Amino acid sequence: MTITIYHNPRCSKSRNTLALIRESGTEPEIVEYLKGALTRERLEALLTKMDTPLRDLLRSNETPYKDQDLGNPEWSDSDLIDRVVEHPILLNRPIVETRDRAKLCRPEDIVHSLLAAPND
Repeated sequence: MTITIYHNPRCSKSRNTLALIRESGTEPEIVEYLKGALTRERLEALLTKMDTPLRDLLRSNETPYKDQDLGNPEWSDSDLIDRVVEHPILLNRPIVETRDRAKLCRPEDIVHSLLAAPND
């Protein structure tokens, strides 16, 4: 199984999710997305796999969210993707991706449903 975690090592939920993945016997690809590894294309692919609205993945307590009034419904998904690529701190974490699916793993034990999925 190929598995990728979009990880912030300073986040306890992200660290716990990474530990659960490793406990399953899988060493994931670790993407420290705050270091600029999250491109528009990669984010769009993740969103397609997640089947989750981008707004549900935004961290509304972050300064860029507040400063840019990103809660305003006038922002399109395309605009929001641009903001997340520019300010990756806006993206909630950890996100875990397999070949066919991706999920926000909050709480951490959500990762078990990805690890148990066949054909991923």
